[in-house]
Amino acid sequence: MTVYEPTYQYYPVDTPLSDYFDPSYEPNTVPYVVPMPPANDRVNQRMFMILAFVIGAIISGALLLPRLLVSEVAIDESEIETSVVAEEVEVSAETAVIPPPQTSTISPIFTPEVQHWAPQITAWATQYELDPDIVATIMQIESCGDPLARSRAGAQGLFQVMPFHFAIGEDPFDPDTNARRGLNFLREQLRHTNGDLFLAFAGYNGGYAASNSSFEYWTNETQRYYQWSKGIYEDAKAGLENSPTIEQWLAAGGRSLCEQAASRLNLQ
Repeated sequence: MTVYEPTYQYYPVDTPLSDYFDPSYEPNTVPYVVPMPPANDRVNQRMFMILAFVIGAIISGALLLPRLLVSEVAIDESEIETSVVAEEVEVSAETAVIPPPQTSTISPIFTPEVQHWAPQITAWATQYELDPDIVATIMQIESCGDPLARSRAGAQGLFQVMPFHFAIGEDPFDPDTNARRGLNFLREQLRHTNGDLFLAFAGYNGGYAASNSSFEYWTNETQRYYQWSKGIYEDAKAGLENSPTIEQWLAAGGRSLCEQAASRLNLQ
């Protein structure tokens, strides 16, 4: 969350209620005082007393009113703040839509390098309440199971997580750490898209700029990512033994990525 510091300043007004009031201050002009008639009789004396009482009441009210208003404003602001927090909680609860796990293991369509991580994928899927085939689809496209993969843009590890997602001291190439950061971001995209998995796939690659817009506004990379991920996941859920989409992905350049992963995992 970005916290914005206010750029405006408060300028205190010198009054008898402020710390900056100067009691030695004298106005440039002498105030005009209305002369009072001599109180020679009881009527004039009573009128004078009534007038003094009224003036005193007005002064007292003027001193007390600002304090009462401040108290009311403070109460109103606290009530407003509480209502806003409550509203935010309700919205979060309504938008927390995440596809539940549908299988207990990953589909056989994924390459041997991804199958190598099947036990961990199943465990991560359970931990983050995701379908294992969703996790496997992301890993297939991002690294093909290479835990030390690094992209030209700086993305790292099994799920190709950008460095700014990691806390200071975290190892981005640790599989569990990489999975936690990557899959938490995927979950956030699922919430943001109200559970639209394929739009969340696009958001995983292109960020909120992708998940907030439609296909024609995406970069070429995000468009390809959307097509690969959607096709691979649909093949997995169709119960296929082999995925035509993965074969196309391998032919388009994924094969070299998987060969590198196989070498790192000693699968050759």
